[in-house]
Amino acid sequence: MKKAAIVFLTFLSVFYCRAQQNDWASVEKVFGKKGTVQGDVFKISYPRTDLNVKVKGFAVAPGLALGSWVGFMSMSKDMAMPRTMESNPATMMGDLVLLDTEVPAVLKKLVEEGLKITAIHNHLINETPNVKYVHFSGTGDPVKLAQAIKSVLQVTGTPLTAAPSPAAAISVDWSGVESILGPGKHNGILLQYSFPRKEKLTESEMEMPPQMGMATGINFQKNGDSAAITGDFVLLADEINPVIRILIDNGITPTALHNHMIHDNPRLFMMHFWAVGNPENLANGLSKALAATNHQPIKL
Repeated sequence: MKKAAIVFLTFLSVFYCRAQQNDWASVEKVFGKKGTVQGDVFKISYPRTDLNVKVKGFAVAPGLALGSWVGFMSMSKDMAMPRTMESNPATMMGDLVLLDTEVPAVLKKLVEEGLKITAIHNHLINETPNVKYVHFSGTGDPVKLAQAIKSVLQVTGTPLTAAPSPAAAISVDWSGVESILGPGKHNGILLQYSFPRKEKLTESEMEMPPQMGMATGINFQKNGDSAAITGDFVLLADEINPVIRILIDNGITPTALHNHMIHDNPRLFMMHFWAVGNPENLANGLSKALAATNHQPIKL
């Protein structure tokens, strides 16, 4: 009897997990492309492959700093039954990478669609053409939210179709950096990190996992013997100036300091940065800055 109960519960667990994953199929249908599931978060990414952005002559790869994304997370607390899109409202958050000329139309469309604008700012400095980043949020039926944000994307030059098949893998030796920061995600000429914070982070009293933009992101882009770095530290107020000092002392320029959310608790500040130089030297500087914050060790 006990064995049968265990088998039944296992079946329910598997059924629930599959149902949960399949729930996002209707959202994928709206976007016309596949997304990814990380923990409780479903995410769609739109790299701005149409843009040719340079920072003082350095060509910025789309994956380094030019990736629009949309994240969804279920708001349902009822774990007893498999969830469906109709009965399970979601929260949606994300970040749109825009040319300056695209910003007015995007803001107008976000308002028309009933979505909230939570931030408008730069991430880079000295880039050409000029790029801005608009953060947004919304709650409600996931399919309707997807339709709303897709209509916003459609007033931009963002490529909306599925990305072409990936090119042959590029072998880049990141061993020096990884000996300092730990194993990262290899993505062509990029090395990418995500460092979650240790605190419970909420927005409008809903707990936000790291995948919803709550983790410090660090990206490296190889260029010969040097590398460019960018990303953003997720910081508490008292961590801001110690981190700024460490970055500057290590040749890394803070490029923006701002919020991404409106009703977050604790109050979080995002500090973006940029540098080009020896990868290991930059990794050492970033490691010192991370040590001045309350971040978790990296987990792959």
